[in-house]
Amino acid sequence: MNQPVLLYDGECGYCRDWADRLRRMDPDHSIVLLAAAERDSLPGVPFIEAAALDRAIHLVLPDGRVVQGADAVVTVLRQLPRWRWVAGVFRIPGVRPLANRAYQWIAARRHRLR
Repeated sequence: MNQPVLLYDGECGYCRDWADRLRRMDPDHSIVLLAAAERDSLPGVPFIEAAALDRAIHLVLPDGRVVQGADAVVTVLRQLPRWRWVAGVFRIPGVRPLANRAYQWIAARRHRLR
């Protein structure tokens, strides 16, 4: 893998909507978006338990590291030149813990949010 791969819940309408938004935000296709259920179709994607994939998005980086949830969102934003500045907001003290809590709240309710 030479590009980051974002694994998301392809069964979730809210998640699919955000994946579509991300595709529009990434005109250079610098991030591969892949429904978690299709992860076996792409060589190099490490095994991640289904329960973990159900709790949060996972971003697999080309070096093999995996980040999830709000940390994955920040890492994705850093990959997108036009959106990189938004990632800087997460450096403000206290923002990262709030983002993690917000992410967990949304993830737990994502099937009802669409």
